[in-house]
This record gives sequence, structure tokens and C-alpha cells, in this order.
Amino acid sequence: MAASNPVRRGWLATTGRIAFSLTLIFSGLWGCLALAYRVPGGQVAQGAAALAWAALCLYAVVALWRGRTRRAIWTWLFGMAALCVWWQTLAPSNDRIWADDVARTLRGSVSGSIVTLDSVRNFDWQADTDTRYTARWESQQYNLNELTSVDMVLSYWGSPAIAHTLVSFGFSDGRHVVFSVEIRKERGEQFSEIGGFFKQFELSVIAAQERDILYVRAGPRAERVYRYPVDMPVPAMRELFLSYVRTANELADRPRFYHTVTANCTTLVYAMVRAIVPGLPMDYRILLSGYLPEYLYEQRGLDTGKPLATLRQQAYLGKPALPGPDPVEFSRTIRQPAKAGAAQ
Repeated sequence: MAASNPVRRGWLATTGRIAFSLTLIFSGLWGCLALAYRVPGGQVAQGAAALAWAALCLYAVVALWRGRTRRAIWTWLFGMAALCVWWQTLAPSNDRIWADDVARTLRGSVSGSIVTLDSVRNFDWQADTDTRYTARWESQQYNLNELTSVDMVLSYWGSPAIAHTLVSFGFSDGRHVVFSVEIRKERGEQFSEIGGFFKQFELSVIAAQERDILYVRAGPRAERVYRYPVDMPVPAMRELFLSYVRTANELADRPRFYHTVTANCTTLVYAMVRAIVPGLPMDYRILLSGYLPEYLYEQRGLDTGKPLATLRQQAYLGKPALPGPDPVEFSRTIRQPAKAGAAQ
């Protein structure tokens, strides 16, 4: 038994080194990405900071396997503590130089059944480009007693598993307003899924006319856009509308960071709907939002009297014509029967 103790101690020491080495590798990767995306000063400063952190972690690994365990641990602990302190100083803000399409902060006020939305986006986009437009922000009033429909809109630009989720509310006078949870890009900034893990973007709620937000995605950006009417009781429609208003006001008062997984266009909608419909099951398709139609179909949120493939064909917008000035006319046009041969 005594003879086996050195072997056992050696095995435990090796196991401990392997475990700590993995910790160093994962923390090194996380730290390099965080520094590469969030250190101010441009690419040179970001690259230098990431390289310095990688060197620190590599030094700790080498020291560990050369038997200098305490030096390795203390080097990493001091470095990690400094990195975490810096990370906590990164705070979201509503005061930056924003891209034009997210320049305004949405706010809403409620008086009885009347909801007033400030800064509803209604841009005039030029055909075949999303870089030329006439910016226009409006104040609009909506009567919740006239709310008649809710549509889930999914916009795909690549993988069929990933889509941007928008929700359009329709009223008896033919008007529609679309809510979209989006990253709030700074001027010149581009979306990055990886950057979304590292506090690169703030979160925003956009309210927009369909002639703006659906047209620019289906037209100039050439995304595949689908509109699915959702089967929802009118009281739930109203509560979902008000949930968007509350969320927008909260973000206007207390900005938050966007997160690719936990705080994105779909997870926030799911949280709002689940507050209205308790027990709505969590599902991998909440994260893989391109598959939301299958999820809603199973939950009987879509018209189950038709096959899902038929609903998908009917939902496809195609490439709409350049909208005229009347938002109601555009909304009416995209709700005409879908053409055969729609994209899948």
C-alpha cells in the first residue's frame, strides 16, 4: 500500500496539471476574444492586448509543467483578476454615435387603450441598396381596442437554422407596426455573432412601418422573409404589444448589452410570450430561430388545418416592389396570396 502512495500522488498531480491547463486554455481563449473585440484604440491595440494575454497564459502553462505550480497559479490569478475588473467596467450606454437606422430610442406611453409610440421608423429606402435612404422617424398612436392580428416574421440571410425574428401587429384600420429586437450598431459597425458574446453591441427595440423594415430586408438586402399569422387571443395580443412597449422603455432608461444566445431577437420575445402563456416549453428552436415555425406549429400557434409546408409557401414575401408613400397599401399588397414556387 505504501509503495502505491507515490504513484497515486503522481497521478493526482498529473490530473491536477491537466485540469489547470485546460482552465488556462479556455480562459486564454475567452480573454483573447474579449480583448480583441472590446479594447479601445483600434486593431493594433486590440491585437497587442490579446497577444499579451495569450503570452501570460502560455507562461503559466509552461511554469506549471516545469514544476513551478505556485508561480503558474499566482500569475494566472493576478492576470485573471485584472481582466475581470476591466470586464466589469464595460457598461452599456445609450450615448454613442449610432448608425442611422437605430439612431432613435423608442419610447411608448399608455393612456387607457391608446398607446403612443415615439420614434417609429418609416425610412424611404432606394431600390436594390440599403445604403441610400431618406430617414424619417414618426410619432404614432395605436388603439389596442382595434388590434386584430399578430404576425411572426422571420428573415433569413444564410443558414436555415438562423433567422431574425420580428413581430407585426395589425389594426382594424389597416395599419401595421413591427417590433424588432436588434443590436444597436454604432456608425460604421457591422454585426458579428462572436462579438455578440463579448459586449460589442447594445440591445434596442425598433418600432417600424412594414414598408420600411420588411421591405429593406426582403428587397435591398435580399433576405428571405416569411410572414406567419399567429393564432393568439386578442387579450394576449394586447399584452404582448404592451410587453414590447415596457421593454423599449426599460432599455431607454437602463441600456443593456445584446448577447448572441441569452438576449437576442428571439429569446426576448419568448420571455415576453411565456409571461403571457405560462408553461410554454423551452426548446432548442428558441435559439435556432430559423426553426420557429415548426415549434409554433407544434404548439398550435399557427393554422394546423394546413400542412406546414403550405403555410411556409404562403408566408414567403418574395421581393416586394419599391413601396409607395402609403404604409397601408404596402401591408395590403404583401398579404395577397403567395405565388407558386416560393423559396423554402
